[in-house]
Amino acid sequence: MTQPPARRPWTKLAATLQLVCGLMAAAFTGAFSGTAAAQQPVAATAPQKVLRYAFQVAETGFDPAQISDTYSRTITPHIFEAPYQYDPLARPAKVRPLTAAAMPEHSDDYRTWTVKLQPGIYFTDDPAFGGRRRELVAADYVYSFKRFADPAVKSPAWSWMAQFGFVGLEALRERALKNKQPFDYDQPIEGLQALDRYTLRFRMTQPSPRFVTSALTLSDLIGAVAREVVEKYGADIAAHPVGTGPFVLKQWRRSSLIVLERNAAYRDVRYDAEPAADDAEGQALLARLKGRRLPMLDRVEVSIVEENQPRWLSFLQQRADLIELLPPEFVNQALPGGKLAPYLAEQGLQALRSRRSDISLTIFNMDDPIVGGYTPDKVALRRAISLAVDVEAEIRLVLGGQAIPAQSPVPPNTHAYDPGFKSEASDHDPARAMALLDLYGYVDKDGDGWRDLPDGRPLLLEMATQPEQRSRQLDDLWKRYMTAVGLRIDFKPAKWPENLKAARAGKLMMWGVGSMAVAPDSLGIYQRYHGPQSGGQNIARFRLPAMDALYDRMNVMPDGPERQALFDEARKLAVAYMPYKPRVHRIATDLAQPWLIGYKRPLFWQDFWQYLDIDTEVQRQRMKP
Repeated sequence: MTQPPARRPWTKLAATLQLVCGLMAAAFTGAFSGTAAAQQPVAATAPQKVLRYAFQVAETGFDPAQISDTYSRTITPHIFEAPYQYDPLARPAKVRPLTAAAMPEHSDDYRTWTVKLQPGIYFTDDPAFGGRRRELVAADYVYSFKRFADPAVKSPAWSWMAQFGFVGLEALRERALKNKQPFDYDQPIEGLQALDRYTLRFRMTQPSPRFVTSALTLSDLIGAVAREVVEKYGADIAAHPVGTGPFVLKQWRRSSLIVLERNAAYRDVRYDAEPAADDAEGQALLARLKGRRLPMLDRVEVSIVEENQPRWLSFLQQRADLIELLPPEFVNQALPGGKLAPYLAEQGLQALRSRRSDISLTIFNMDDPIVGGYTPDKVALRRAISLAVDVEAEIRLVLGGQAIPAQSPVPPNTHAYDPGFKSEASDHDPARAMALLDLYGYVDKDGDGWRDLPDGRPLLLEMATQPEQRSRQLDDLWKRYMTAVGLRIDFKPAKWPENLKAARAGKLMMWGVGSMAVAPDSLGIYQRYHGPQSGGQNIARFRLPAMDALYDRMNVMPDGPERQALFDEARKLAVAYMPYKPRVHRIATDLAQPWLIGYKRPLFWQDFWQYLDIDTEVQRQRMKP
């Protein structure tokens, strides 16, 4: 019998996938709005460069002081700008000026930092400016920092901001709270000063050796906001982001579509980077893009596509230019044996894999009467739940092998991450779990087959979850694991932003979240364990004096062996008390269309669209009819 050509099975599979995509396209026409315009050039001589992209979870808004979720914080740094930024290609990470004129000066004790801004940087035009061109000045950063302290803003990041100890800032906040009066933005304070039009000075009550990377590079949070804009739009400020950055918000349909357009008035910023000498990919990107004016894209269209299948099919049908974190169920199909499948390689698709600087965690609300608490029986319950969970199965069955077990909360690519560290956090040992439960009195007292609390009351675990496929898969696994050790568990589905709001208010018992490092320092993850940040970054509301003392010392101590030893102690406490169960560190598999140029997954930061380009000629040639 004549054998078909080796390529034919892949060609047939590709045709089948195209047919499936075509059948589903009608159902998801709205998922990637504006795609017809993206596929057809605006003019023969100047085709639009449009990045089509998808979030898996809906945004919450675009006011830097009022957001904490990754998705909103991916939009804001493309609109607002901090004084400093990370080099897009340098590995390890390297900081360089953005709106600042040079790197900052600091006192010997790291309590005083001085930043000079570049003159001639302007906010995008907005009616709030009364028709005048509005220059960025030092007072704008003073105002932006103060907004976190304003009780009326209700910033979820206030506890993070407070830890820097800006002289006079907390007292200004307390005065507004005590007198029940509006926050006094005009009151000068020593900790946040505009010495002149372009000079900022920060003074803190304690040393802050890593102030640049822990604050001054975060365009998503402390990017400069103009006071006139905030006062004009008031409670609707989240829908009116006005910054100095490379893009402007053009359209927003909540939880559906976000459209950014090139900031036509953006200053002359050129592509430059310092990739390592042995980074062939980075060197090639630099050679291709060096000197190009930013941003290179005309438009970015971000759709919210929660389910994996339509997100993947949209990419296959060329209705998206980049798919980050390829859904696990499609990884083996797209990269069998770790190599790009022939039918995808024939289309010229680019595959990029990297270890994310992240951690997936299960939160235990430490104020909850069932799973919270610090007594041995409560610690035993959380550790038993942890031991009952099979993380390796989650990686295999839900994540498509695209993760490694987490031994502690510390993310990879940060200073205190130790790839050789092993703890019980990743152990799957139902026998030990049941022994712990038995030892501390979590036994079936009423004969219904389920374990009860030591005092005889029913024991029912409640896990917040989301109504999408991956969450349902995880829920099924957790149900199986808890049942195997005699624990009942119910699942409460809601949209992710709703769960976040409830978690911050302390209303959820358990929930699964991810956390991304925003700097090379590992201290950021321990904000989740820092008592004063309860209800903010510390969603578990964990309060342990020993951990707080470690955090406070690590926060002010310069890098070195002594500080590393404190990280080791903090890691032990985190695993022992288990306010969060560390589960996995994700491995990112990203796919890009052949016409997308410049993508390299950032290590810690959220903004990268300004560094991307689209080869419209390659797009025209390869775009399917």
